[in-house]
Amino acid sequence: MTSYLDPLIQFVAANAWLAYLTLFLAGFLEAVPVVGSVIPGSTIILALSALVPGGELTLQWVLLAAALGALLGDGSAFWLGHRTQNDILNTWPLVNYPRVIAQSEAFFRRWGSWAVFFARFVPPIRAFVPLTAGALGMAPGRFFAVNIPAILLWAPAHVLPGILAVTALHQYGGIPAHHHIAKQYWIMAVVIGALLIWLIVFAVRRWRGTAEVKPAKPAE
Repeated sequence: MTSYLDPLIQFVAANAWLAYLTLFLAGFLEAVPVVGSVIPGSTIILALSALVPGGELTLQWVLLAAALGALLGDGSAFWLGHRTQNDILNTWPLVNYPRVIAQSEAFFRRWGSWAVFFARFVPPIRAFVPLTAGALGMAPGRFFAVNIPAILLWAPAHVLPGILAVTALHQYGGIPAHHHIAKQYWIMAVVIGALLIWLIVFAVRRWRGTAEVKPAKPAE
């Protein structure tokens, strides 16, 4: 895998604006209902943060790109729900995800404003709660008063671990921070970790779905 990551790192170093655009889109798409539940935005942000210690990317621009993407994504979803109210929850493709919609509604009704805050850190309902909050009539000022601080915490929480991991490899692994090997190790760890988490979540959902299926009555 490192043979593929090395050219990628070199490409990003020469085209930093594409990396910032990718970070923006990762933050944005994570907030889009349905799409956000399958796009590995957090994984992309974590992986690209490994390029900060070596100077390929700048910390403040990485944070800004991720935060702006999340703010625009959450804000767009909220305004869509606010304008259409409950009608949007009964349209395609949302109508194909009744369980997640129900979970988002229950989560919002139980926690109110705090649901908007905590949902930013909890996939996959992160992609549904802003829309649900708007559809259930949450005031825009109240939404953004909670959503913006959540994003300002969410962005560093996704970026700083990558920087710290590469820095640790530099300090304790004897690998220079600007060396591609440190970045390759971190990116590989993030990708493998994300795949393992996805497999666990997939297996749990399949198991829950199977457990909820009622056994057929025996023929008389």
